[in-house]
Amino acid sequence: MAERVLLVEDEEKLARMVEMELKYEGYEVEKAFDGRKGLELAQSGAFDLILLDIMLPQLSGMEVLRRLRRDSQVPVIMLTARDSVVDKVAGLDSGADDYITKPFAIEELLARIRAALRGKGGPGGQNIPLAVGPLVMDVDKHQVAVRGQSVELTKKEFDLLRCLLENKDRVLTREALLDAVWGFDFVGETNSVDVYIRFLRSKLDDAFGLKLIHTVRGVGYVIKEES
Repeated sequence: MAERVLLVEDEEKLARMVEMELKYEGYEVEKAFDGRKGLELAQSGAFDLILLDIMLPQLSGMEVLRRLRRDSQVPVIMLTARDSVVDKVAGLDSGADDYITKPFAIEELLARIRAALRGKGGPGGQNIPLAVGPLVMDVDKHQVAVRGQSVELTKKEFDLLRCLLENKDRVLTREALLDAVWGFDFVGETNSVDVYIRFLRSKLDDAFGLKLIHTVRGVGYVIKEES
């Protein structure tokens, strides 16, 4: 059964674009264009995830989130044009699972949706290993193995590899990887991603004669099966 997403966004053009992309990815989507209607739909319990704008007519996204969190832990990703740390912290403190600032790349939004839905534990709460080629990651056990041989990774290396595996065959920008692995409040250069990619390649590709992590020049990185 397709996962159901509620999109609460008053910019109708943006809402239609996001709806189209989500449906293309196999999600069922319902839209609301104001906070009051969005809260009513969200409280129905019929959705697996909610995309919630902050600046909404009738009822703000923050207020929708506060009321929703009284009796629901459905994953919520906040969408907003605001980009200050204060706004982001306020959203997360109010119970949001994630936060993405407009304008955003649809690929990044899709990656965040997949991560938020996986955070629910998946169907039946089962732990499904992530894999590409001979590489297998057990997230719950925090273990990585290639052809059955254990690979020791630091926490940051593990988190970066997990992000790539969760988005297998999708090119992720350095900025998207920074946000997902280092956090939205990270202060530093995007070359931190390049440094850790080199660490992963050394421990995985070079050590086992693989070629799983690929550079897409001018864009970012992707992990995929060897061709």
